[in-house]
Amino acid sequence: MSSTETHTAPRTVTLDVTGMTCASCVARVEKKLRRVGDVDAVVNLALERASVQVSDPSITDAQLVEAVEKGGYGAHVREAAAGATEAASVDTGAEERAARDKRDTLIRMVLAAILSAPIFLISMIPALQFPGWQWAMLILATPVVFYCGAPFHRATWVNIKHGGFTMDTLVTMGTFAAYLWSIWALLFGGAGEIGMTMDMSLGAAFSRNHHGAHEIYFESAAVITTLVLAGRYAQARAIHQSSAAIRSLLDLGAKNATIMELQSDGSTAEVEVPIGAVRVGDVFVVRPGEKVATDGVILEGSSAIDRSMLTGESIPEDVAPGSEVAGATVNTTGRLLVRATRVGADTELAHIAKMVENAQASKAPVQQLVDKVASIFVPVVIVLAILTLVAWLLLGHTTEQAFTAAVAVLIIACPCALGLATPTAIMVGTGRGAELGILIRSARTLETSRDIASIVLDKTGTLTSGAMRVHSVTPAEGWSEADVRALAGAAESGSEHPIARAIVEAAGSSSDALTLEDAQAHVGRGLRARVSGALGENKGPWEVEITAVSDARQATVGDEKPAPESLPAPLATSLREAEQAGHTTSLVRVNGEVAGLVRVSDTVKPEATKVVEEIRALGIEPVMATGDNSAAAEHIAREVGIGKVHASLTPAAKLDLVKSLRGEGASVAMVGDGINDTAALAEADLGFAMGTGTDAAMNSGDIVLTGGDISQIPTAIRLSRASVRTIRWNLFWAFIYNVIAIPLAMLGLLGPVIAAAAMAFSSVFVVSNSLRLKRFQ
Repeated sequence: MSSTETHTAPRTVTLDVTGMTCASCVARVEKKLRRVGDVDAVVNLALERASVQVSDPSITDAQLVEAVEKGGYGAHVREAAAGATEAASVDTGAEERAARDKRDTLIRMVLAAILSAPIFLISMIPALQFPGWQWAMLILATPVVFYCGAPFHRATWVNIKHGGFTMDTLVTMGTFAAYLWSIWALLFGGAGEIGMTMDMSLGAAFSRNHHGAHEIYFESAAVITTLVLAGRYAQARAIHQSSAAIRSLLDLGAKNATIMELQSDGSTAEVEVPIGAVRVGDVFVVRPGEKVATDGVILEGSSAIDRSMLTGESIPEDVAPGSEVAGATVNTTGRLLVRATRVGADTELAHIAKMVENAQASKAPVQQLVDKVASIFVPVVIVLAILTLVAWLLLGHTTEQAFTAAVAVLIIACPCALGLATPTAIMVGTGRGAELGILIRSARTLETSRDIASIVLDKTGTLTSGAMRVHSVTPAEGWSEADVRALAGAAESGSEHPIARAIVEAAGSSSDALTLEDAQAHVGRGLRARVSGALGENKGPWEVEITAVSDARQATVGDEKPAPESLPAPLATSLREAEQAGHTTSLVRVNGEVAGLVRVSDTVKPEATKVVEEIRALGIEPVMATGDNSAAAEHIAREVGIGKVHASLTPAAKLDLVKSLRGEGASVAMVGDGINDTAALAEADLGFAMGTGTDAAMNSGDIVLTGGDISQIPTAIRLSRASVRTIRWNLFWAFIYNVIAIPLAMLGLLGPVIAAAAMAFSSVFVVSNSLRLKRFQ
């Protein structure tokens, strides 16, 4: 490669594809797109969408659309929406088309059912066959076949023109064969004679009691059309329900915003505008009870923001000037002025919706096998139907019996269930995950989860809160714990260091009677402060000195470290315990006298121990990886029940740890929240990113836990495994249905009506089985 060559990053083009009906269509569209050039296409039947990775910059969107249209399908490029409530989502046109198609299918299905009911009953029950009944059947069946079944026939014609075969081909061939045979029998075979009756059962070709050309099959053509329409309508409803996660997410967004607009006289006024009109830099008002219009930073006001939409946490989060807020969260109390920092497709809400959409549109590896099978399935079925017809005739059966068996083969083999088995389960599973605060990025993630043997857990921010807290205060003789807390808190009240903040928070109101007059902090060495006020009967001023005596890496204080043996016995004991636990420990002197020892540590999340137990119960070995010192890591590991600990790791060392575990032949999951975890998250077979962590970590994770709650880890694994089980059961029933049913139809043991009912049931079963995931807890 020459030094002047450059690489252009692949771009992603999303196409809405219309006219697909089965897995054969999916394979065909993907094949047409890949023939355009250096592109990779993944087509989702349930979403009617193609995600195309274009590596060749010379390939235009128009070429992609043209390729799909040449395959006999409709296509248009999905444009990114501008509004926050529309970003990364179903565009209005696609929603309207889907709703229109659903209504049209319902109308055709209802009409077909109304007309098919008397056709079926009269044809099946000789007592109802009045003189001329067969001509009445012709009148009733004609609109069912030609109007109600028109979508199938239209799709068949388009596909035949382009040299393709789909499930519509099978439906059209089956219904037209039954209808045209019946017309021939009426006109030329004697079935049109007034007074002719026909005894017919639900069974197959052998069950016909009459022989010769007197048999008519209007009931097969009508009922087949009705049942296939019923399956198609069930499919449309399933798509609507399983994509509801995206719609419900986007419905959470504000529809309008109140912005501060500059007037001609220099004053500002509040003006309400549609959310799509808000731009980065605009200042908008959020009143109590209103939704935050879009992502931004608070300029004025303080309040508590309900972030449960994003995190699942019910406790509101206090905010003040400088705090960042996310669109669609709810302002509970005070009035806020917020400057917009991200709008439209850049907002946190839009990113969440986009991640869910990408996961639903992705394709599990097992689906690739299904698509290959489906691409050759229809031609094979047509050949089997022809062989069935010929074999029956050669074996001496009547033309009617041979014809019935061949039609049954065509009807029962429609690959609807195969096409729906994987995408419906993925859509429902990822949608349910979004409702639980678990964002699953891809279908590959679902399959990976079942093979995980070990999971690497970051310590700080994952197993622990990531916030320093006072673990304990040990007073020296003559001092009370409350007095030590109060004096240390007052001395540290001017510092912003995390350890100082922890000491101030632990002091609480006990230091209210004290005032910090002067403080000298020496970074990395220590703190001396002058505090005035009174503690009980004792009056100040107090000269307070705080000195770090363990884990100086984390302490801002520490002038001169005393030896443990120089401390009073209770303090020396506490210090030894602190060193074993990896805690940061500070000695407090007051007016030159040792007053007490303050231990500060990161706190284990309350749910951590239970989560580790649940992970182990799932057959996964937990491993801790942290950049913290080994004493602190070992202490936390013992507390939560983890046996394997890797401490003092750099980001590169964390990456190497994941690689080494993978090198042992096991699939590895990684859980992290910081930039230092990003490489390891990307390297792991399955990456869990905490939603409370950095953007870099979240972008590297396969699963994002939006609330930062580690109890979602075993839930995510169980949901993923449940989704995979559902996919595999769907595929099993779809395949076994054809394996069993096609030979039965070829043997004449299934008539066309029963075949159509079984075919429709297979699709309904797959959809219903997938929808069970909506009840996952």
